[in-house]
Amino acid sequence: MEDPRKHQVSLRGASAREISRDALLEKVFQEREHRNYARKAASASIYIQKVWRSYNETRKVAIKFQDEWECLVKNPAEFMTGELISSRVLRPFIFFIKCLSIRRQKILPRELKCTQTCFGILLESINSTDSKKNICSLIVATTELRRTSMYQMQMLISLCSFILSECDTSSAGSQDIVVLTSLALRLLVVLTDLKNWKIANDENIKEADAAVKNLVTFMGSCRSGLYASLRRYISRLDVCFSPKLKSIVQTDDKFLISASAITIAIRPFSLTTFNMADCSKFEVHSAADQFCLYLLTIPWLTQRLPAVLLPALKHKSTLSPCFQLLLISKDKIVRKMSDIDQSCMDCSLNVVPPVGWALANIIALTAGSENDFLHSGALNQGLEYASYVHVVTILADNLLAWLHNAGWEKVNQNLEGNYGAYEPPVSMQENNTASASLKTSFIDLFRPVSQQWHLKMLLEISKAYAHTDETKILSPNNLESMENLRLLDIAYFYSYMLRIFAAFNPMIGPFPVLNMLSFTPGFLGNLWGVLESSIFQGNRHTFEDANHSRSKGSGKKKKGIDKKLKQASSDGVGKWANVLQKLTGKSQVEVDFSDPAGDDQVDEDAFDIWDVEPFRHGPQGISKDMSCLLHLFCATYSHLLLVLDDIEFYEKQDPFTLEQQRRIASVLNTLVYNGLSYSVGQQNASLMDSAIRCLHLIYERDCRHQFCPPALWLSPARRSRPPIAVAARTHEVLSANIRSEDAVIGHNMGSVITSMPHVFPFQERVQMFREFISMDKVSRKMAGEISGPGSRSIEIVIRRGHIVEDGFRQLNSLGSRLKSSIHVSFVSECGLPEAGLDYGGLSKEFLTDISKAAFAPEYGLFSQTSTSDRLLIPNAAARFLENGIQMIEFLGRVVGKALYEGILLDYSFSHVFVQKLLGRYSFLDELSTLDPELYRNVMYVKHYNGDVEELCLDFTVTEESFGKRHVIELKPGGKNVCVTNVNKMQYVHAMADYKLNRQILPFSNAFYRGLTDLISPSWLKLFNASEFNQLLSGGDHDIDVDDLRNNTRYTGGYSEGSRTVKLFWEVMNDFEPKERCMLLKFVTSCSRAPLLGFRYLQPSFTIHKVASDAPLWAAIGGSDVERLPSASTCYNTLKLPTYKRLSTLKAKLRYAINSNAGFELS
Repeated sequence: MEDPRKHQVSLRGASAREISRDALLEKVFQEREHRNYARKAASASIYIQKVWRSYNETRKVAIKFQDEWECLVKNPAEFMTGELISSRVLRPFIFFIKCLSIRRQKILPRELKCTQTCFGILLESINSTDSKKNICSLIVATTELRRTSMYQMQMLISLCSFILSECDTSSAGSQDIVVLTSLALRLLVVLTDLKNWKIANDENIKEADAAVKNLVTFMGSCRSGLYASLRRYISRLDVCFSPKLKSIVQTDDKFLISASAITIAIRPFSLTTFNMADCSKFEVHSAADQFCLYLLTIPWLTQRLPAVLLPALKHKSTLSPCFQLLLISKDKIVRKMSDIDQSCMDCSLNVVPPVGWALANIIALTAGSENDFLHSGALNQGLEYASYVHVVTILADNLLAWLHNAGWEKVNQNLEGNYGAYEPPVSMQENNTASASLKTSFIDLFRPVSQQWHLKMLLEISKAYAHTDETKILSPNNLESMENLRLLDIAYFYSYMLRIFAAFNPMIGPFPVLNMLSFTPGFLGNLWGVLESSIFQGNRHTFEDANHSRSKGSGKKKKGIDKKLKQASSDGVGKWANVLQKLTGKSQVEVDFSDPAGDDQVDEDAFDIWDVEPFRHGPQGISKDMSCLLHLFCATYSHLLLVLDDIEFYEKQDPFTLEQQRRIASVLNTLVYNGLSYSVGQQNASLMDSAIRCLHLIYERDCRHQFCPPALWLSPARRSRPPIAVAARTHEVLSANIRSEDAVIGHNMGSVITSMPHVFPFQERVQMFREFISMDKVSRKMAGEISGPGSRSIEIVIRRGHIVEDGFRQLNSLGSRLKSSIHVSFVSECGLPEAGLDYGGLSKEFLTDISKAAFAPEYGLFSQTSTSDRLLIPNAAARFLENGIQMIEFLGRVVGKALYEGILLDYSFSHVFVQKLLGRYSFLDELSTLDPELYRNVMYVKHYNGDVEELCLDFTVTEESFGKRHVIELKPGGKNVCVTNVNKMQYVHAMADYKLNRQILPFSNAFYRGLTDLISPSWLKLFNASEFNQLLSGGDHDIDVDDLRNNTRYTGGYSEGSRTVKLFWEVMNDFEPKERCMLLKFVTSCSRAPLLGFRYLQPSFTIHKVASDAPLWAAIGGSDVERLPSASTCYNTLKLPTYKRLSTLKAKLRYAINSNAGFELS
């Protein structure tokens, strides 16, 4: 064992006790630190005493000087000359006022009175025509006097600036400081204006002018403190938002002080000469620098000052140097803005940073009117508007960066439709009401930007630079380009404005700007022209060739998969298999990675045509300029698509031809897919959001009325599309809120499935949907909800005559438990239980029958549209029925159960109604799918060339329910608002909004609640409206007889080689498509085949033998079997007698399917 005394030392002679070496060192270190601290404390104490003694002695001397000075000024005869005023009045005054007031940052009453007296003496001296009495004569005298006098004048400027900073016209009892401030500013105005120098003459005019310029230069520098003081003064002024009140000319002291302050603030700009080509001569601490830092960053600058003073701030001599400085020293100026002392401000700088107020004030000064921004109608005359646009772009970029760092700017910008959905982080919601009001008043300063005249004037100005090659605009900006105004510059300007409006306009977001951009003639076309020339350089003809090829071969059905596509898909399997293995921990053996097949294919060249090469790496592969143009284009065009009707889109082809629409769709499709497939940074979030929204609107319009080839939508994913099993499982794992760091790779694929499922062929999405349901059943089994056959099943008893009521009463309260199996027992109309056991067939019959009864128009819950296909839509009168809303919610669960179990229902819902179930808003162009007659009438009003008032319309709509008429206002007070040429667009869209959204919203919400109890909303979003109907009711209006034959069961003695069976398949081949569908409905209660083929029909299609006594020779003559075929729809079984002749079988089948009967036929 180690000796514990080994590391100890003996302090012989110091102590009899021994301590360890480490303890000794620690003790010595502490004593040393204590001695050092004591020395520093003693030194600091000595220094503090020294400073205090110096201050105290200086204060005593200053008070003594003040006493002597007050005695001196009582006898003005003692200082009748300028030299005496300088030496005996001004010199001691500057000393004691600096010691007693400026250092303490406070003016006491005694010092205030002394200052008034001194300023009075100085003003009297300056106004004297006697050169001996005029103190200004010293400035043009000898060098020594000139130096001394100049120093004194500079100190006076600093003192006057300090007095201005202490002036508060709003506080009570401040009259003395107001009077002093007025006197101080009057002194500054006189002192810095050569015209007020009475001693100036031909002999000394040059010296006097140089002296005045030196004083003005000093006044414009940071040493004078003028602009910082002016900032404090203006910030204390009241904010006036009323144009009428602002236009009133004031004459009180408050106005005079403001007018004098603005006068001396802009005076240094008269000396500023600046050329961007020689920026080295521009002083760092110039007036423009101070003006930008201290005045332009004042919240509501233009609202605080009287309207008559604003033209001075707007003048080109004031703003142009500021713009030029910002363009050259942008980083330095912005950094200084962020360091401005905000202590004198209220909460406005907590919500909006100084750079934001600078941006708002520049726009208000350049494009706003003193009285009313709405009716300004002109930009500030004489300015370099290219500089204005570039400056706004620079400041807006920095403001957006601040918003992002502060957590304001949401990932999903407010361009997704609901402009009111944005909410700032919790940390910024402390004073919601005050913050919202502040942001609203802040964004009001940007109102000129949302006016059409503003954009038109910028576009008109940019025409002067039309000689610039537009194909070269996608190059980095430089000083030379900042002197030009091009379309790219305007695009940057409005792209940033959209994001700022979205962040600061909590109610309507960027709607005002988008509305203006959308309806400015030619703007969208110009944007797309620049984009098109940059993207499709020399390849414009390929799209026409592709369309010609597509139309030429449209009738041919391609089979098989291209060899390249097979190879690419097989390569993608390994990639996505690794993704799934990382996410789920499963090996590749556990998952089926077979590549989907069976969908129609088009040739590889057609795919390549629509896969736009510049966007194959997403937003990361394009320049910042291209990204800006695309963002603005997508945001603007998506807004226009909301109000563009089908006549304008398809017939007039305004603003783009259908060929251009296809190019736009291909660009966005490629961009969005690759953007989601690769990691997208926050800097590209706005572009992706607007591109996704625009793509959705174009795709939904194509779904209703096709103008794009199918290959266009599938082309980006043709090589990298993951297998169905991988895609489904990855999507579900990501939806389970796993940790984001575990899903970095898979998140992109999940985003593709969520945001643009159309890149997967429809058949694959149906398989994916069934895969989701299979996984859900597995998870329910693992959770113990399904433990064996018949377990946890739901037992219900249904009366044949009350199937809807009994089903509602027994099943509606189950919610998601309706996923469990249902065992149905029917009671006949006679009240007797029907014989038979439910092995799945009766539950199918129950779902089929309850749907047939409840969706029938005569039941009152649903009605049919007036279109030719008679689609189902909730009946507006259903809300008056007993349990009407609850019944519709129950029907949502019934449809969900059918989808969950794979049971087809032979019903289709209106496009508008399905849009609500998919979480999408409907717009004017969709009204034609609901009510064509109303759509024609609305279009008549929209395009009416005469006076709309002649039509005698108001903002109401009349509905009739159970014999009663109900008048609904389209907006508050609508019955008192006549439709005119001014508001007819509002009427058109209000009518469409009511019919498409407001009227059916309660019913669609109820149906949605029921449907999503069984079917996840993310599963539904795999499909568009027409695809949803196919998912519910089956595929095409014909049957693949070979597929049906390969998936048919035979019972009762039949086999595939039976004579009657062979005759049956001959008849099926001879039938017309309509007759084949009728036979399928006769047997299965649904006229359409399962989307994935009859292999997925549950229960399987069955032909059951019905024995008959017909002799064998009936096949060649004599009477055949007279019995008709019958069907058991609950088991998908056709009960087929043993017919001997083809003609007999065909006739009997036709009779049976046209009689629309089943069990009762015999």
